[in-house]
Amino acid sequence: MTATGADVAVLTGWGRTSPSRAQVERPETTDEIRRLLEAPRRPTIARGLGRSYGDAAQCAGGTVVETTGLASIGPIDAQSGTVEVGGGARLADILRHTLLAGWFVPAVPGTSQVTVGGAIAADVHGKNHHRDGAFCSHVSTITLVTPTGTHVVGPDRDPRLFWATAGGMGLTGFVTRATLKLVPVETPWMLVDTERFGELDALMDAMAGSDLEHRYSVAWLDLLAPGTKRGRSVLSRGDHAPRDARPLEHLVGRADRRPGRPWRLPRLASHGRLVPQGIQALNAARYHRAPRRERGALEPWSSFFHPLDRLENWNLLYGRRGFVQYQFVIGLSEAEVVRRAVALTAAHRVPCFLAVLKRLGSSDPGPLSFPMPGWTLALDFPVGPLGLPALLDRLDEMVAAAGGRVYLAKDARLRPELVPVMYPRFGELADVRNTVDPGRVLRSDLSRRLGWDG
Repeated sequence: MTATGADVAVLTGWGRTSPSRAQVERPETTDEIRRLLEAPRRPTIARGLGRSYGDAAQCAGGTVVETTGLASIGPIDAQSGTVEVGGGARLADILRHTLLAGWFVPAVPGTSQVTVGGAIAADVHGKNHHRDGAFCSHVSTITLVTPTGTHVVGPDRDPRLFWATAGGMGLTGFVTRATLKLVPVETPWMLVDTERFGELDALMDAMAGSDLEHRYSVAWLDLLAPGTKRGRSVLSRGDHAPRDARPLEHLVGRADRRPGRPWRLPRLASHGRLVPQGIQALNAARYHRAPRRERGALEPWSSFFHPLDRLENWNLLYGRRGFVQYQFVIGLSEAEVVRRAVALTAAHRVPCFLAVLKRLGSSDPGPLSFPMPGWTLALDFPVGPLGLPALLDRLDEMVAAAGGRVYLAKDARLRPELVPVMYPRFGELADVRNTVDPGRVLRSDLSRRLGWDG
């Protein structure tokens, strides 16, 4: 969200919970970014499309540099399966470009409205992390502009700086270019298996037993259902459809390489708030509408990966006070934490409008990369219920005690003392910053809140 006045703007994350005012710069070249960092007048941080839920892309009283002007997308190298893109290029545009040539980005989050720089800064993950890992596992090189110079880095070229940047929340520099590794696909369609579960344990057993049979897997949970129905779910698992999955003539004109223009809520929508009873009814309809068990249904790629992108500003539905998306990951042996989180949400009487469960695979080497082998649960809470602060604090403590962590790209309220517990290697980021940014030019509301700028 951005409310502009001249070159000054009040910015928030997608959750709209922690506004702050900053000077906004909109460079269109790498040289302009270099000049901004060479003689900074104030603390500075990069910002892409503003889709981090918390305060990672804000800098109160400083400068926020919007990078969307660096949106180039180069030709695909069919031999290496790579494409070079600008740090401000949107995943939506990259996917449309690559699908035309029969390629796909191997790790995409739940929205395509993310820049490449933002995807690297958060080391985003998708429905296929259990098979393919996170975004930065598929990045060959990064051009990184820092206050002390420009670096071209990769997993095999200055890996220390590369992996500190992967999940480093923009605090090591500005990503101006990146080379992405792609995967070949035959069609823009997905073959999707859907299954409905009446309770949480059965869902988790199914995911643990057969997730690896599919490239993509995600479960939607109904946490507003009453009584014993709480935790009922719909599991969707998919794979890229081969060319012979359906006669080719049926695909002509329906390739869905260019999803339709998203619908935009009127601004007045932000004056209201989603009503728990209404969401409860919608959840019930969604659950009962889903097939009990369906195999091999064809679905366009955009609706499988990014259903919420159909509504451009859906975050306004939560009202003026915004919402918190709380996401944590815990190890495979700590599955009970997922069940306890669901129970705690009910006990604190806090409505959860959206809950998504996935299994994650191998970690990236980045000290602040979020994913690790285990279960990840994302929960959407509207700001306002009296029990919400206590619930979030209790969830933090429970996750930390189980050796898990919360996702910093979605956080705006974690207590600083829990960071080294959840991310025991977080000191490595400070060491890298001492090298590329000894003056601590690169700061954000997140880094200040967590006490990382000393």
